[in-house]
Amino acid sequence: MEEVESREWYLAAYAAEGVPTSDHLKLRTVTLSLSPDSIPEQHVILEILFISVEPYLRGRITGREDGLYSPQFNLDEVIAGFGVGRVIRSKDSNYVEGDIVVSAFTSFAEYCVVPSQFVARRIDPNNGIPLPEYISSIAVTGLSRSSNQRVPGFAAWVGIELLADPKPGSNVFISAAAGAVGMCAGQLAKLRGCRVIGSTGSDEKVRLIKEEFGYDDAFNYHTETNFDAALSKYFPNGIDVYLDNVGGEMLEAALNHVNKHAKVPLCGMISGYNKVWTEREGVRNLLNLIGKEVNMQGFMVGSYVHRFGEFATEMESHLKQGKIGYSKLKIFHGIETFLESLGSLFTSSNVGKVVIQVK
Repeated sequence: MEEVESREWYLAAYAAEGVPTSDHLKLRTVTLSLSPDSIPEQHVILEILFISVEPYLRGRITGREDGLYSPQFNLDEVIAGFGVGRVIRSKDSNYVEGDIVVSAFTSFAEYCVVPSQFVARRIDPNNGIPLPEYISSIAVTGLSRSSNQRVPGFAAWVGIELLADPKPGSNVFISAAAGAVGMCAGQLAKLRGCRVIGSTGSDEKVRLIKEEFGYDDAFNYHTETNFDAALSKYFPNGIDVYLDNVGGEMLEAALNHVNKHAKVPLCGMISGYNKVWTEREGVRNLLNLIGKEVNMQGFMVGSYVHRFGEFATEMESHLKQGKIGYSKLKIFHGIETFLESLGSLFTSSNVGKVVIQVK
C-alpha cells in the first residue's frame, strides 16, 4: 500500500460569532502518499484512533485576535488538535510501525503526517488505562510555552494543584463542573480534603458529579437562575477557591462571595466564546479583588509544560489506584461528526469529555 485516502476538516470561512456551521468548516478527501520518499525525516504518519474536541478550537476560527486562544487557523488550513494514533510509517528511529502514541498536533482527519517532536509519548495499550484517558485525564505533553491548547486533565491539575493550592477544609467552587476540566478538578480538590461545590447545566449532571465524581453538592444554573442567591446558599462561609470555566455572570456572582485571600484561577470563559467581545457579559465587581486581596490569574497550560512529568506520574497513579475515576466521555463515531461534536460543547446537553473515535 503506497497511498491512502483520508478525510480531513479544513477552515473554509471564519466564524466571527455564533456556533460554527458547514459554511465555516468543511470535510474533504485527500490522498496521502505512504512512500518512504514522500515522508520528511523526523516525521511519522499516524492512523488516527481518537481525537479530542475542545472549546479552545472555537477561538481559533473567529478571524480576529481578541484574547481567545490565538493564533488563528488560516483559511484552507486543516484543523488540528491532539489525539491518539497508530504509527503506520516512520522516519524517526524512536517510533516503529504499530506504536500507539499521543500527539499534540493531530489533524482532524483519518490519517496525518506529524513531526515527531509533537509525538508526546508512546502508550502501552495493555496497561489497563483506556486510550481516551490520554487525551482527557492524563492529557498530553509536547506542548510549547505558547501553546493555546486546553488539555483537560493537565488544565485541572495546574488550576487546582499549582495555582489554587487549597488547604484541607477549603471551600472550592467549580463552574462547568460536568465538563472535562471540571470533573477532574473536583476530584483533585476532594483529594486535598476540600469541600467542593459545582455548577452545571442539568439535574442529570448534578447527580453525575455528586454520585460519580464525589462533589459535596452542585446546582443546575438553569433552575438556580439567581447565581448570587445560589452561592449564598451553597457557600454560607464564603468561597476560598473558584476555578472559573464560564466567565460572565457566574464569575461576577462568585466574586461577591470570595473570602479574603481567595484564589481564582481562570481556566476558560465558555459563556463568551461565540460572542464578539463587546457583547460578552461584563464583570462589575472587580473592586472585591482589592478589598479582599484576591489572587485572580488566567493561565495557559503551555506555560507549565515543565511540570507535565510530575502531573502524568501523579495522575496515572491516581487512576490505577481508583482515587480518581475515569472521565465521563461523550464519544462521537467517525471523523465526519466533527462539526456536530464541536457544536455540542456549547449546549447544556453535553456531559464530560467530547472525543471522536475515528477508527
